Amino acid sequence: MTTFLGMPAVLRADGAEIADGLPGAQGNVFEREQFPQYASRELEDEQLRRNLGHATRTIREKRLGAVAELPDWEDLRDSGAAIKQRVMAELPDLLEQFADAFEARGGHVHWARDAQEANAIVRDLIEENAPILGNGRREVVKIKSMATQEIGLNEYLEPHGIDAFETDLAELIVQLGDDLPSHILVPAIHKNRSEIRDIFLEGIPGVDPGLTDEPAKLAEAARKHLRHKFLTTKVAVSGANFGIASTGTLGVVESEGNGRMCLTLPETLITVMGVEKLLPQPEDLEVFLQLLPRSSTAERMNPYTSFWTGATAGDGPQNVHVVLLDNGRSRALADEWGRSALNCIRCSACMNVCPVYERTGGHAYGSTYPGPIGAILSPLMTGVQAEENDSLPYASSLCGACFDACPVKIDIPSILVHLRGEDVATKAEGASAAERLTDATSSTGQLSAGLAAASWAMADGRRIALAERAMPIAAALTRLTGGISRLPGVVGKWTSSRDIPALPDQSFRNWWRRSRGTDADAIAAQQDAGHDQGSQNEGDAR
Repeated sequence: MTTFLGMPAVLRADGAEIADGLPGAQGNVFEREQFPQYASRELEDEQLRRNLGHATRTIREKRLGAVAELPDWEDLRDSGAAIKQRVMAELPDLLEQFADAFEARGGHVHWARDAQEANAIVRDLIEENAPILGNGRREVVKIKSMATQEIGLNEYLEPHGIDAFETDLAELIVQLGDDLPSHILVPAIHKNRSEIRDIFLEGIPGVDPGLTDEPAKLAEAARKHLRHKFLTTKVAVSGANFGIASTGTLGVVESEGNGRMCLTLPETLITVMGVEKLLPQPEDLEVFLQLLPRSSTAERMNPYTSFWTGATAGDGPQNVHVVLLDNGRSRALADEWGRSALNCIRCSACMNVCPVYERTGGHAYGSTYPGPIGAILSPLMTGVQAEENDSLPYASSLCGACFDACPVKIDIPSILVHLRGEDVATKAEGASAAERLTDATSSTGQLSAGLAAASWAMADGRRIALAERAMPIAAALTRLTGGISRLPGVVGKWTSSRDIPALPDQSFRNWWRRSRGTDADAIAAQQDAGHDQGSQNEGDAR
């Protein structure tokens, strides 16, 4: 068996090479419209903003407390990053090792290049092992899984006569409300208790009509709804937080216990795991079982941590399968700058500190993966020009809070800048002369021209000094108007939502010269003279 991961080209099932190189991902990894337009509508929802603000603020504060308990937190982050870097460097070999070990323990390994193949594999396994019920349909129970959301498994199974029941409380809320997840860790973060109660009253058969929005009552209603499914359903579908290459072990961490029920009660267990979730050896869990719970739920450890290796006689499911999913991961792996995005352990810490996500929510990103990590992971997996994913790298202020919070030190801001550059270069390369002329007068063209002018001016102190001579005139004009409330062109995007205050009478450089008696221009001249003298000495030495 051969894998084609991280290579410059892959082969289709019929052996033919794909001409344009690595294929992009399929499924729920696409922005449906340009991010600014989607985000603008979400910003108008005041209830959504209150829900998100309260939830992210609470999680953020708890996480800071949990992280502060560990004096070696930064060392753990370094270790986590180093382990994941090794995984990406050795991924093809580690996948082979994992598959051999899993099969040696009685498990079955399936390889899926994309969402279409993965969905078909899971459907075939369900049809082989789940009985047809009296209503003519089959049923499976599911553990919360980003991979199955990514490939659109539930939507794929439904017309094939298979009902997939989400057992994670937040995922159940989203499913019953015919909604979409908006957060990696807390899919229903955009809903409050009152809204959840209304969803349960409408979506759960036989629920108490007097149900209140008390959390314990809501959990009890969900538990009663799911208990029969746990006890009668023959097939479960899960994701995986970790796969251990040396032993063929799979692992799931969770907080509710529904995962443990799905992993132990059914006769058949099907796990869909992205190929990047591997760790080389069990000892690596020492690092990640500290990083993940503190970064995600702000807990010292996950309440339920489950591991299984193949099938064990008399204990749990006897028919165990794993679907190893690529779906654009090879494309991301081939990107020298962006491949570290695959290090993500799906903790959601970056979302909880992101000022953009806190205000717009996850739906504005379109993809299964919202927030800062989604803004890089989706375009890396699909190609930055796929559908509307070219707008995602711009869904950031580049403040760097996501990098500071990431437990495996993914430099999200740098990757965002890399993807922006790729987007601009790709569009410029394919543009006609007429399109380039149009672009030059567009907001993007104006911004490019403005940045080029600013770069030229700021490269030399004397040029800045020359520009500053106009400041007294500009300051006088802004004092008359009380500031600047509207500007034309691309800068109008800034003044459309904020005012520029009146300019000061003098620049910092002028203030420094007058108050400290130091001429900034003289300093610049001295520096130039020193540089010239150094160059002459270097020439003499040669």
